Amino acid sequence: MSISAALVKQLRDMTGAGMMDCKTALAETGGDLEAAVDWLRKKGISKADKKAGRTAAEGLIGIASDASSAVVVEVNSETDFVARNDAFQELVRNVAQVALGTDGSVEAVAAAAYPGSGKSVTDSIRDAIATIGENMSLRRSAKLSVGKGAVATYAHNVVAEGLGKIGVLVAIETEGNAEAARAFGRQVAMHVAATNPLALTEAEVDPAAVAREKEIFSDQARQSGKPENIIEKMVEGRLRKFYEEVVLIKQAFVINPDLTVEKALKEAEKEIGAPAAITGFVRFALGEGVEREESDFAAEVAAAAKK
Repeated sequence: MSISAALVKQLRDMTGAGMMDCKTALAETGGDLEAAVDWLRKKGISKADKKAGRTAAEGLIGIASDASSAVVVEVNSETDFVARNDAFQELVRNVAQVALGTDGSVEAVAAAAYPGSGKSVTDSIRDAIATIGENMSLRRSAKLSVGKGAVATYAHNVVAEGLGKIGVLVAIETEGNAEAARAFGRQVAMHVAATNPLALTEAEVDPAAVAREKEIFSDQARQSGKPENIIEKMVEGRLRKFYEEVVLIKQAFVINPDLTVEKALKEAEKEIGAPAAITGFVRFALGEGVEREESDFAAEVAAAAKK
């Protein structure tokens, strides 16, 4: 039977699938639009399954916030090219907005309803795989909230509002001016993006990391041949320096290196109008910790030439 261009366009508008796929779907289903949608959905799911094994380490970090909380999500794709795709950006933006209404855990976000679809976030991402043509995944998400104060946000390497390659949240609890707290919190978030601290306070540093550093410092100090009591003081000094490098409140503030973050917060209390405390931070950098597949392009071309 003859399939009209108008019908193909209508199916394409409904599904976002490619023109040839739409034409084939209509031909396979005798021009039945609803059946063609189902046919494409089945084909799309099949496509998604085939792509699901491919490494997705590109994509975007998305941020959303309201008066007392903020979330950061990482949605991965296979290529940076897709991160510049309007449809993908809209997907990440919507996932972040959805996350704001959950407890922030990746499981809760994945199961939540995606806006205007009647489907879960997981199913909507699966649909997007078929439409955009790359493997994608919701890798992680996090949420910070305050009783009183503000959760400041910062996105680095921004491609669109609230979307970038690094996303940071900083929670500041205070009875004072929330907007002043948010303004200072944003400066701290920029600092966190630049320095990537391990923990907020000394007590929160991983004990295994401290033990490892202490062992290294002790071995180095013993090579000096000094007595054990001197070595112990040398190690204490090196540990203090270690904490200054990796603990947020002990770090030299990037905005004003003459102050630590802790002292900068004390200065900021003048504008905030009340005591304030940094109660948490989150930093997501796109693709960190993901093992990327290394491909030998020359070998791939040679293999293709033999086919």
